[in-house]
Amino acid sequence: MALVLGSLLLLGLCGNSFSGGQPSSTDAPKVWNYELPATNYETQDSYTAGPIGILFELVHIFLYVVQPHDFPEDTLRKVIQNARESKIDYDKPETLILGLKIIYYEAGIILCSVLGLLFIILMPLVGYFFCMCRCCNKCGGEMHQRQKENGLFLRKCFAISLLVICIIISIGIFCGFVANHQVRSRIKRSRKLADSNFKDLRTLLNETPEQIKYILAQYNTTKDKAFSDLNSINSVLGGGILDRLRPNIIPVLDEIKSMATAIKETKEALENMNSTLKSLHQQSTQLSSSLTSVKTSLRASLNDPLCSVRPSSETCNSIRLSLSQLNSNPELRQLPPVDAELDKVNNVLRTDLDGLVQQGYQSLNDIPDRVQSQTKTVIAGIKRVLNSIGSNIDNVTQHLPIQDILSEFSVYVNNTESYIHRNLPTLEEYDSYWWLGGLVICSLLTLIVIFYYLGLLCGVCGYDRHATPTTRGCVSNTGGVFLMVGVGLSFLFCWILMIIVVLTFVFGANVEKLICEPYTSKELFRVLDTPYLLNEDWEYYLSGKLFNKSEMKLTFQQVYSDCKKNRGTYGTLHLENSFDISDYLNINEHTASISSELESLKVNLNIFLLGAAGRKSLQDFAACGIDRMNYDTYLAQTGKSPAGVNLLSFAYDLEAKANSLPPGNLRNSLKRDAQTIKTIHQQRVLPIEQSLSTLYQSVKILQRTGNGLLERVNRILASLDFAQNFITNNISSVIIEETKKYRKTIIGYFEHYLQWIEFSISEKVASCKPVATALDTAVDVFLCSYIIDPLNLFWFGIGKATVFLLPALIFAVKLAKYYRRMDSEDVYDDPSH
Repeated sequence: MALVLGSLLLLGLCGNSFSGGQPSSTDAPKVWNYELPATNYETQDSYTAGPIGILFELVHIFLYVVQPHDFPEDTLRKVIQNARESKIDYDKPETLILGLKIIYYEAGIILCSVLGLLFIILMPLVGYFFCMCRCCNKCGGEMHQRQKENGLFLRKCFAISLLVICIIISIGIFCGFVANHQVRSRIKRSRKLADSNFKDLRTLLNETPEQIKYILAQYNTTKDKAFSDLNSINSVLGGGILDRLRPNIIPVLDEIKSMATAIKETKEALENMNSTLKSLHQQSTQLSSSLTSVKTSLRASLNDPLCSVRPSSETCNSIRLSLSQLNSNPELRQLPPVDAELDKVNNVLRTDLDGLVQQGYQSLNDIPDRVQSQTKTVIAGIKRVLNSIGSNIDNVTQHLPIQDILSEFSVYVNNTESYIHRNLPTLEEYDSYWWLGGLVICSLLTLIVIFYYLGLLCGVCGYDRHATPTTRGCVSNTGGVFLMVGVGLSFLFCWILMIIVVLTFVFGANVEKLICEPYTSKELFRVLDTPYLLNEDWEYYLSGKLFNKSEMKLTFQQVYSDCKKNRGTYGTLHLENSFDISDYLNINEHTASISSELESLKVNLNIFLLGAAGRKSLQDFAACGIDRMNYDTYLAQTGKSPAGVNLLSFAYDLEAKANSLPPGNLRNSLKRDAQTIKTIHQQRVLPIEQSLSTLYQSVKILQRTGNGLLERVNRILASLDFAQNFITNNISSVIIEETKKYRKTIIGYFEHYLQWIEFSISEKVASCKPVATALDTAVDVFLCSYIIDPLNLFWFGIGKATVFLLPALIFAVKLAKYYRRMDSEDVYDDPSH
């Protein structure tokens, strides 16, 4: 195992580890309350080339044009298989076909290489013969220029063409300088990237034990939560039972309590009514006696002789006729008493119905305390079991193979780091040689193109259209000389430059097409995962290497993809084949002991609901006749006046009539009687009216409490029977259901915790993302981005510049004839020529 991880690390010479926490590669089985502490890595997770990336893309486009074929997976597989054989028979048809496939795939690169070889071979030969011809005054070597009609046009065309070609060459040289600088600057960053990557790998190694400690620590959190529920069994289990019983019992008790209140109100109303009736009888008698006395007094006063003399006689007769109104209401003394009903209600109240209801409430409210008192022994046993599970889980985590793998991997990390630090100076030394060589090549091309630029500059600036070829100025002649120097240097060095271009092109193009591109598209992994490819005895190389079970499907692509997703080492490498954590963290096995302890959790509850005495009191109250009383008889009297007339109005009227009489005994006597009637109204009528109001209120209360009394009592008794049947038939099932629910809650904490452990160890602990990133950056960043991209840009720029030296020297040779001072010239006798 560690060998595989170590090989991945060796590929990641300058790894670029990703930063971040712990996003899981797969979805968790549920929303967890636990979360492993986030691991932060130092190195950034991406690399961008910046603006220079446009140049790299141009090179990639050129390579696609040169090599448009898809990645040859089958061909590469056969090449690897043939390379594994000790001896290859080249006469086999399969070998020939394989060679043809390779040639077909490499056709574009081969064609470009052949053209480069032709350039390498022909340019020195052409340069040699060109030089020989020039020495023999051929090929423009003769210092004589023939006059042509289109000479001015040709000179301008040659100059513009050479300028354009020089600009193109300059762009190529610029790409070469940029590529050369990029290689040097990126190689200098390799040490920092390597150190950063190794730091991240050590973070992975150091964080894994901390993650395991964190997992173990969460057991205490889970156990504390379970202990909290066990200590609060009165509110958790008892409260659950109470909540199930409340809807069926509390409404009944509330109705009975309301009825008990109604009985008390009925008693108070009957007592008030009874005392009011007695008071009314007494007050009505006193009113009748007082009115009789005042009537006798008025009759005596009206016997006065003045009443026989007009006009006093009319007033006296009027008073005499109104005396019949001075009577009390006789029906007030005839209202029936309520002693019988009051006695019946008092009999009902001998049973403390309100106390029985409170007893029922109390029997419900005592359920949590009774549950706690009955489960003390069981709770203590459960706590002992929970304490023992923690040590079992600790033993499981101690036997995880992750620690052993990481210990071996740590050795590989140390060895690799030592190797890299030991060889980085050599790499930097070689890089300095490469940089110096690239600088020389780019400088040589720059020198050539500078001569061309100087030749153009001097030729254009020093050219005199009026001068003849033999009388051209020094500046113009110098421009021609510069152009020929550039031509000479081009012939001398361009074939050497092309050798370098061809070699770097073949290497860089093949690495880009056979490693970089297929690595990015993951096609390279598909080749490596081909069954029996890397080892003819193993179907899958990784599974054979790790577990000696080559038939198990464990592929490079799957391991890389899982590590890329930050998945844990256990799940990525399928370590369940050597240590199946599901067997050791079997939920049923660990929770069986808890469940067995909870099975012995028994609760017995007795709920009191009124009893026979309370039931009989309700029935007696319904039979006491409150709902059958003749309330209309009482209400009718409360609306009548206690006397036959309003005594106060009668008194005022009598007083007014007395004032109409002449002064004397009759007038004074009638005024005294009027005052007596006012006194009777104040002392007799008003108390009676107050008593009638009290009677009215009592009757209304009795009407309210007695309205539908029998139906209400029957409904309460039916609800009471239903509640009693519910308690009798269902309380056991309610207790069992709530106990199971409580048991499930306690066990659920540990099921949740054990599932989280299994998920965390499989998916998150020792996440191998830094290893995948090391491989990414070794291939994609270091090899492809740091080396191959600048290398390809270098041969692309230098190659373009070298190829364009050919047309440049042609135009330079042609243009030099128009700038150099000739030894002879054409002479014409005809002045028109």
